Amino acid sequence: MHHRTQHIIDLVVVLTHKEMKVRYKNNVLGYLWSIVHPLAFAFVFFVAFKVVMRIDMENYTLFLIAGLFPWQWFSNSVMAAPTVFLNNASIIKKVNFPRSVVMLAAVLQDAIHYILSIPVIVLFLFIFHQRPSLSWLWGIPMLMAIQFLMTYGVSLLISSINLFFRDLERLTGIIITFMFYLTPIIYPETMIPENYRDLINLNPLSPLMISWRKLFLEGTIDPLSIMTSFVYALVAAAVGHMVYKRLVWKFAEVL
Repeated sequence: MHHRTQHIIDLVVVLTHKEMKVRYKNNVLGYLWSIVHPLAFAFVFFVAFKVVMRIDMENYTLFLIAGLFPWQWFSNSVMAAPTVFLNNASIIKKVNFPRSVVMLAAVLQDAIHYILSIPVIVLFLFIFHQRPSLSWLWGIPMLMAIQFLMTYGVSLLISSINLFFRDLERLTGIIITFMFYLTPIIYPETMIPENYRDLINLNPLSPLMISWRKLFLEGTIDPLSIMTSFVYALVAAAVGHMVYKRLVWKFAEVL
């Protein structure tokens, strides 16, 4: 049992390293391009909402960055999910190992990339005369664990189903776009009319993204939001794993 666990860990490390090498093959430029994406989005939304629509909010740039960076991790992993098993078809056919390890490595490399982008958030905090809080020391690992579980569950679900229903790849892009605008990332939850504000928590990503922003900007953690996010993450992981278990025996046939 111990030997098998060690074998899986080694495999995760090797696959994650491979993904990281592909992503950062141009070294510094590879990293810069990765953080330019959320920053470019932040610039577009800043112009649209702050300059054109004149949204009344102090430090709106900081507000955008604090939400867009964690969203980018979830979005990148889920958007790539439909093709993860397809792209690793050769290793899946030749080597006997738990297929979910491939997805674990894909989500893990996005998580590492997210950690590497946190200094950019710190830089913007200093630009706006704010500073990181001590609560980051336990808040970031806790929120990362919850987001990792949720992202892994959703990605495993999508990647498993996509092998049998290839249209899911296109549908995933549409759903992610919908989720982005339904999640308070480019607008504060206070802008939602009070009658509908309770509906925010029906969106599994809302309490998590709001928690990230509150941690980065205020250094605070809301226990209710954390618990809600954790429950959603557990459900996502359970459903993803259940569907994967039902379909995995047919993977070699359809790849």
